[in-house]
Amino acid sequence: MDITYHYPPKLLHLLMDTIPLLCRSAGDAILFFKGAGVEKRYFADLEEEIEYDKEKMSKYEIVKTILKRLNERGEVTLRERQEVLNRVAEFEAFSSCLPDDQLIAQELVSNVQDVVDGKDLFARMEQDSENDIQRRREEHKLKIKEVAEKKRQLEEIKQKLYSLFSMTDEQKQGIILEEILNRLFKIHDIPIRESFKVKKEKEQNVGDRIDGEIELEGHIYFAEMKWAKAPTDVGDVLKHLVRVSQRSGTHSLFISASGYTKPAISVCQEALEKTVIILCSLEEIVKLLENEKDLSDFFKKKMNAARSTQNPFLLIFE
Repeated sequence: MDITYHYPPKLLHLLMDTIPLLCRSAGDAILFFKGAGVEKRYFADLEEEIEYDKEKMSKYEIVKTILKRLNERGEVTLRERQEVLNRVAEFEAFSSCLPDDQLIAQELVSNVQDVVDGKDLFARMEQDSENDIQRRREEHKLKIKEVAEKKRQLEEIKQKLYSLFSMTDEQKQGIILEEILNRLFKIHDIPIRESFKVKKEKEQNVGDRIDGEIELEGHIYFAEMKWAKAPTDVGDVLKHLVRVSQRSGTHSLFISASGYTKPAISVCQEALEKTVIILCSLEEIVKLLENEKDLSDFFKKKMNAARSTQNPFLLIFE
């Protein structure tokens, strides 16, 4: 029987019937809970009432009220509930009960012992509590370790991203960009439907374009990364939008290493009437890493701007 969070209904009602018989009066019922270490806030108002009028509340009402209050607090009152249960299960001073209550009290205490499977329950409860504390400690340690590992990986990605700007080998740039994008999305728990890959085109150099597919808010986004010295212009975004249109139900994410021309942004703004388009600069990704922000939140803000204000290129980091 697990009482970590609450007394089970059968045990709760059994205690409500038993404890009053172990006490001669309403005042004795209060003393019973005081002896179990129950804090005064759980019975202070009841104590005041019986001091003012001893006949106002019965010992049954007092026991029922305090037990309910302890039960409602869940794990917070585990120690108090353990001690109350312990005092009932180990009760032997039946001669202190009212004469007419003694035999019934003995029977009910025996019933409590049967329900909790004897005194071994307390050892089990204590062990369960210790196990629970140990489990939480282990979970906390694991969480700290995961956070530290994520931070280490993001720092590594940031350094690799910095190194790209000094490279002259376009093929090597493309390979590193593939790795950066795939790792970055995975670390931030953004599902990748199709890994980012360098795509060759006759009129382009290797590493000019990297394509992939990701999932944001339950929608598939065809993602393209454009690495070029000049700002991304109308021709580039139109080619991208054509590719998106060939994927039914797919939205658009475009990342440019060199920003966008105003005409390119205007074309994407017009296309928002048909699909969701998110424009992003590589500089924003760098600033996101430097500020240790979440990539999912970053894209959600851009996504909301594209939908609500028809702005495909909301600058999160300026």
